[in-house]
Amino acid sequence: MEKQKKSAAGSGVFTKNKALASILNIDKVQDKSGKEIAELWMQYFATKDTISAVIPGETFEVMFSRATSCPTFLYALPRKEGYEFFLGQWSGQELHFTSLINVQTMGENAPSQLILYHYSDLQKDKGIVLMTAEMDSKFIGVHQAQCLANQVQLFYGTRRQETFALVETFNHRPLHFKHTSVIAELEQSGIGPGVPSAKT
Repeated sequence: MEKQKKSAAGSGVFTKNKALASILNIDKVQDKSGKEIAELWMQYFATKDTISAVIPGETFEVMFSRATSCPTFLYALPRKEGYEFFLGQWSGQELHFTSLINVQTMGENAPSQLILYHYSDLQKDKGIVLMTAEMDSKFIGVHQAQCLANQVQLFYGTRRQETFALVETFNHRPLHFKHTSVIAELEQSGIGPGVPSAKT
């Protein structure tokens, strides 16, 4: 197990301490509106093999306060043979994903396969939070990463109390949590296309 952890950590897939200043010249965008910065951000990542998003500051406020009290959740990724489950865990403003199989076999040594980085540097002045991601492309492609990122907004940014209640149940009453509820919520929202032969 220790050997696997070292090889994953040493593979150079993820950047350590990825600050916004390493991607965006913050001084140069001070005179731009939140909308203009959002457009620049999305254009910059449009040609890159990753995902990005611009989250309204108020939405992120809700997501982040919920993440503080409920830092982990189980996400379902549609696959040909049903669904693969991923555990997402917040660490500050980073959200780390690893497949449930990895967690079950390696425990806390399970390496991250996708990290979402949320930058709130411009939240106060421009009303936006910028997001981008790094992924281990051996396990997760851009479409899968986008699906997981959409689910974060669905479950943590929702106005439907019933939807967020699933996150609360997973964190505070795990014995009452049903993974089939996540699939049902996904299919209802349209994020996860219904897979008739889903085996869970």
